[in-house]
Amino acid sequence: MKKTLFLLLGLMMVLWLSACSDDSSGDTNETGDEAATETEDDGASDDAKDEGEEVTLRLAWWGDQPRHDYTSEVAQMYMDQNPNVKIEVEFASWDDYWQRLAPQAAANELPDIIQMDLSYLTQYAQNNQLADLTPFLDNQIDVSNIADTVVSGGSVNDGIYGFNLGVNALGFHYDPAVLAEIGVDAIPEDWTFDDFQDMSAKAVDAGLFFDTGYKGDVFFNYYLRTQGKRLYAEDGSGLGYDDDQLFVDFFSKIADQVENKATPTPDYLAQLTGIEDDPVVKQEGVGIWQWSNQFVGVQQVADRPMEIAPMPGPNAVEGLFLKPSMFFSVSENSAHKEAAASFISFFVNDVEANKLILGDRGVPGSSEVKEALKAEISESQQQVFEYVEWAEQNSSPMGAADPSGAGEVIELLDMITEQISYGQITPEEAATSFRSQAESMLGN
Repeated sequence: MKKTLFLLLGLMMVLWLSACSDDSSGDTNETGDEAATETEDDGASDDAKDEGEEVTLRLAWWGDQPRHDYTSEVAQMYMDQNPNVKIEVEFASWDDYWQRLAPQAAANELPDIIQMDLSYLTQYAQNNQLADLTPFLDNQIDVSNIADTVVSGGSVNDGIYGFNLGVNALGFHYDPAVLAEIGVDAIPEDWTFDDFQDMSAKAVDAGLFFDTGYKGDVFFNYYLRTQGKRLYAEDGSGLGYDDDQLFVDFFSKIADQVENKATPTPDYLAQLTGIEDDPVVKQEGVGIWQWSNQFVGVQQVADRPMEIAPMPGPNAVEGLFLKPSMFFSVSENSAHKEAAASFISFFVNDVEANKLILGDRGVPGSSEVKEALKAEISESQQQVFEYVEWAEQNSSPMGAADPSGAGEVIELLDMITEQISYGQITPEEAATSFRSQAESMLGN
């Protein structure tokens, strides 16, 4: 009897322990599942939850009113196709844009998608303010119809920190009717700086401006390239030229243009409120030095035929290069990097969207988009495509991207260019001052 009782109690104990073990195992599994869920939630970015869930992206760019209008339309087109995505747009003029972006970057509050310029790309990338887009290529960003040379335009070290929105080439955009007024039929492909100065004198005699001035860093770099040099050293450690006489020669041309009234004074230019006031639009000047993507905007506002001439030589082929017009970058602080990358892919690959963009941000990199646009683009846009195709055969490699600190150097050069134009400083004095300050900025 006792033996039976002991066996019964033992069996009950085994069953009880087994039940406790099962409960314990159940708690452990439940806790493990919760832990795994928490780990997955903590480890995954919000990108994994972008599909189907409400996502708000901030999109920022600089530009003129036509760019503001069509970019807003493209953003709306994307939202119509992706109802879960809301895009908040932010835009400004060039100067205001960078003044706004700097404090946002310092506070880790950059917009999700940032229009980025080559002169600032390295700086923002090296400050860990931009996301490397390499993981999104062939995933969120379709590059199947875009050449590697186009994609690599946004490279900094081993990453892609800006997606190339198109390519540009420098040129002189002029009104042939006004050119005829100064007694010149056309500007030849092989014109030189001497020709430019001769035409400028004819424009002054006719009571007209020949041009509206140079953007210091852009055109000084072009001039240096014609001399076998460049503005920045390849490694970004300093300036890319040693002989300050190159600076003096180039900026003496600018000073002479202003003094001879072939180019407006800084005071005159400061009073212009937009492209509508530009002397070329008002038929008070022959042409504008600018990038090819800006041609259509000027022609549309002027509303009359215009032409594109290459840059003056000698050695124009060495000076000219194809430049990424601008980039879209994704901020490192963005909570929705995949969604931001998907919008970039739409912007560069969607044919209907590009029928609105029409190459304003440079000749598209997508071969499919370029082919589709041939039947859509205006005569002026066709001129841009043709000029860039010509430049592809008559230019040299761009070289390394602008180094960190280039933005400060550009601001410095703009200031010094203005001082030269006002006669406040001679080109010789400016050359010494620029080198001292620029080398310090780049060295830091």
